[in-house]
Parts: sequence; structure tokens; C-alpha cells
Amino acid sequence: MVPPQAPPETFGSAACPGPHAESVAAAFPSGLSACFREAAHGGDVSLAAWGGEGPWQAAARRGAAQTARAAGATFAMLTALRRRWESYKYRFVPWIALNLGHKRRTLRFVPEESKDKTISDEDVLQMLLKTFKSLFVSDLTRQMPLLSFLPEIQSKYLEVPISQPETSTAIGDNQRSRIPFRAEDVLFNTLGFSIARRRSSLVSAGTGVFVTRGVVPHRTVVAMYPGTVYENYEPIFFQSIGNPFIFRCIDGVLIDGNDKGISKAVYRSCSKRDQLGPLKTNDVSWIEAAVQNPLAVGQYVNNCSADKAANVCYQEFDIPGCFPIEFKQYLPNVSYSHEVQRPLRVVVLVALRDIAPGEELFSNYYTIVS
Repeated sequence: MVPPQAPPETFGSAACPGPHAESVAAAFPSGLSACFREAAHGGDVSLAAWGGEGPWQAAARRGAAQTARAAGATFAMLTALRRRWESYKYRFVPWIALNLGHKRRTLRFVPEESKDKTISDEDVLQMLLKTFKSLFVSDLTRQMPLLSFLPEIQSKYLEVPISQPETSTAIGDNQRSRIPFRAEDVLFNTLGFSIARRRSSLVSAGTGVFVTRGVVPHRTVVAMYPGTVYENYEPIFFQSIGNPFIFRCIDGVLIDGNDKGISKAVYRSCSKRDQLGPLKTNDVSWIEAAVQNPLAVGQYVNNCSADKAANVCYQEFDIPGCFPIEFKQYLPNVSYSHEVQRPLRVVVLVALRDIAPGEELFSNYYTIVS
């Protein structure tokens, strides 16, 4: 069949496009529409135009694909924003004020006279010293530069045998790397349990902290909240943007536990500032791959819910001046300002009950001191 010929002034041609070509083409089936559009714009009219996909159909298909991609991108963006909001809302004061009445099951009331102390400061200190001493003694080979730098400390460990590190070979590598110890094993051998970060059991909660081995006894320090310590007058605006890891103490002191971005850079910078030769005054391994203090995962403990009650709580603790200098390398906190004349603030998480292996740790973000 030969397509009907039309006068150029009606449907248009390469020499004289007609003003009604597009409107007439729209009234015909797809093949005719394509034919009229080709003629209107000077194209060749062939039999393929009648049975094949016209430019409008191709354009519609491309438009539908673009719309689908835009919808998918919008959905992904909204999902990411919702996930960020779920972790950030506990620090948004208007949201907290509006939801206090609806969160009675996850509120924690603390008498003012207790100062939020579940256990005594002396108990916290002894548990930290016990853990840090085990980590130090189990890694004496790596501590030799420090012991040589401070002979008075070396004399305290003269009778401690230096264990030979185990060796392991990486896959595809002929060089042998020495692994002095596993911090998780030291924690298990010292306190009877070990913890690790894993995917949370809560929907959209991201990372959580689980007891991997042993049982955490009631009233035991189970984790520490790492990060840079800011006084309430020090600048933290840029670090706080989109940051769900800022912990506020009762007296207004802030701890930034974010291990990424500008928060990570600030912590690393302050740590280098306070280091004296081989003597480190804080732990930087919690922002790196190789963890030195296995307790420094407290920032990933999720908030409790109506179905999952809190099994740990936060407790503030100021490091005393008598704290052994060789153990400061395990403290996962550093002061933002070098001129602050006060003890280093740390926050520990204390078990509210016995916690069995496989359980996830849940704290309480709503603590009301009254």
C-alpha cells in the first residue's frame, strides 16, 4: 500500500512545512502519525514508518524510563533521609519535648543526688585498670619503646615474661605479619566476656553492639563512649551537622563519637598534639582498622524500645590524676582544648543486669535527672 499523498501546503514538506502537520498527525494511528511527522520535518516517508515504532513512541518510552529513574532516585533519597532522621531525632529538642509523653516505657529517671552513678567511681576505675593492665601486659613487645623511654615504668614490669607473638601469613603474600594479640581475647580472659559491632536487630538502626562470648555480669563496665570532649562553650557546630554520635553529659560537656569526616580529623589532630614521643595519652585505634581497646564501641549502642528494654546505662567518669601514665594510651577520649584545666571526661556503659551471649546492647537516650 502506498501512503496517501497530501498537498505540501496541508501536511508540509521539506520545502514548505504546513502549519497543521503536527495536529493532523496526532489524529491518526501511530504509523500514520510517524509518517506525517517525517513529512512535516522533511524526512523520507517509507513503508517502515507505518508499521514501526514512531518517534513519539520512542520519546514516550524514554520519558517513562526517565520518570522511573527519577522516582527511584527520589525514593532512595527519602529512605536515606528517614534513616538519618531516625538516628538524629533523639538530639532534636522539639521532637524530644513532643514525644516525652509517648515514650514512658523508654524513659529513665535518675535522682539528682545520685548524679547518674549506677556504680561507684572506684568500681569504674578498678575495672578500667584491670582491663588496661591486661591489654598492656599482653602486648609488651609493642610497648618496648615506651618502656625504654620511661625506665620507672619498665621497673614495674621486669618480672612479667614477654610472650612471643604468634605469626600468620596473609593470603597471596609471602611476607609474614606478626600479630601480638587479639584485644577481644584479652577482654574475654580478663572480664569474662567480649563484645563486637554487628548489624543491629532493630529495623533501620544500622550498626549495633553485641555480646559475642561469655556473660556480662550485672554492674560491670561493658563499653566506653569514645570521642573528642568539648566544653559547653567550645566550637562544635560544623562537627555536629548531620552527626548522630554527639553525647551530652549532665553538666553540658559534649563528646563527639563520630569516627568519620571532620570529627575523625579533629580527634586525630588533638591526639597527635598531646603525644610525647612514644608516650600516647589516648587511643586512636577506634577510628582505624586495628582496634586496641575493645571497649571503645559505646557510640554504636542503640536506643532501647518498648519491645527491647535497656540492658546498659551511661555513667560519666573523670579520669583521676593518679591514673597510670602507661594506661592512658587505651583511653578513647581526648580534650578538644589543651588548656582545659580539668580531668579528662569519659563515659562508660554499665550493665543493668546479666547479659547473655548473643544479646544486643541497648541503652536509654532519654535520661531525666530530677
